[in-house]
Amino acid sequence: MIKIDLTGQNVFITGGGSGIGKGIADLFLEAGAAVAIADVTFEQKTERKSDRLIHLKLDVTNKEDVNHVVKTAADLFGGPITIVVNSAGISTMDYAMDIKEEDWDRVMDVNAKGTFLVSQAVARQMNEHGIEGRIINIASQAGKNGYRCMGNYCSSKHAVLGFTKVMAVELAHQQILVNAICPGIVETSMKHRERIDGAKLRNMTPEQIYQEDCSQVPLGRTALPSDVANVALFLASPLSAYMTGQAINVTGGMTMN
Repeated sequence: MIKIDLTGQNVFITGGGSGIGKGIADLFLEAGAAVAIADVTFEQKTERKSDRLIHLKLDVTNKEDVNHVVKTAADLFGGPITIVVNSAGISTMDYAMDIKEEDWDRVMDVNAKGTFLVSQAVARQMNEHGIEGRIINIASQAGKNGYRCMGNYCSSKHAVLGFTKVMAVELAHQQILVNAICPGIVETSMKHRERIDGAKLRNMTPEQIYQEDCSQVPLGRTALPSDVANVALFLASPLSAYMTGQAINVTGGMTMN
């Protein structure tokens, strides 16, 4: 049986305080990695939770903060970051004709600009130390499709996929592999809030939205964060050594392109 061992890897995960990011952090810790979770919701700037787990407060939209926190993580690891997972993300819901400019800007800032800033800072660190690292971006099937009431979110995730492909080409010579994961409908607190907001917009109940969600998935169920984490672990492992610039669906068959 093949066992994925991340012992000796220094992993930096944004948005790891909850949802998909937390699922990835938990699995990477189980695989032996040292993990720095960077999340805007943390109260303290820096908190060492254990020998292999660090919590860092981070606003991914602030370049100065990103550069400082990325350096802090490496200092606390005692060596450079070798794997980064960009999982920080937010959403708002409204019909395209009604999206507020501030909602458009905020979603684009966190989801697209945040992925850009963190990837850039970590890639520079990898380059400086000659690291053949991994950059894993949590995009979405919304980066390949259009969904009602999610114009800003879909646009931000399309941007993430475009940037993933460019970085994959530009960093290939150093063997820094850059890939994206495109989750489908994942049971997180953000998804639960989206069902409430979507239900109000569409004159439905959250339960009706949930049933509609499940009906669109050939495998008959929505995803758990662990379903996405399993693919992230694969991309972080030697098993994916000949993959870069990919956008891997984890959708239960809902998206197949």
